[in-house]
Amino acid sequence: MDDIAHQLGISKKTLYTHFPNKEALVKACVFYFFDYVTGEIRKISKAANNPIEELYEIKLFMMRQIKNEKISPQFQLKKFYPEIFKTLQEKQMTFMVTRMSNSLEKGVVLGLFRSNLNIPFAARLYFNGMMGIKDQRLFPADLFQHSQLMADYLEYHLRAICTEKGIAIYNNIENETYA
Repeated sequence: MDDIAHQLGISKKTLYTHFPNKEALVKACVFYFFDYVTGEIRKISKAANNPIEELYEIKLFMMRQIKNEKISPQFQLKKFYPEIFKTLQEKQMTFMVTRMSNSLEKGVVLGLFRSNLNIPFAARLYFNGMMGIKDQRLFPADLFQHSQLMADYLEYHLRAICTEKGIAIYNNIENETYA
């Protein structure tokens, strides 16, 4: 709290008038960032031409947010503030499963995703995979760069659910990105 107050150019006493303790400050920061990220994802979803472009743009946005962090902030949150972590994870699951379900439904209607796709299963599997790649036990930072894991997981996910039409769109996006 001393360091934060110093960086803000205020006294620790002033900081404590806004936050009763460090946990309250961490909680406010975590959920402020969650609201920011979900707001940006909603904007991306609204602007995207199709669900494949939407997922790709969300991946790029998230990669800019993490900037190749070596240790996941969520790992630290889980270790030091387990109750905040649990609440955050519940909010993330609700948001991501709802957002992914909508995207999957749209993709099926557009003929980009397989018509026999089990949408509730695929939405939850996507969420589980995104959370799983943050697990330091499974994907230690010294062996895996988080941004590359996100890219690899998105490709894995899309190639599993896309029709030929969807794969062509994904390949086109990839080719444009690396051209």
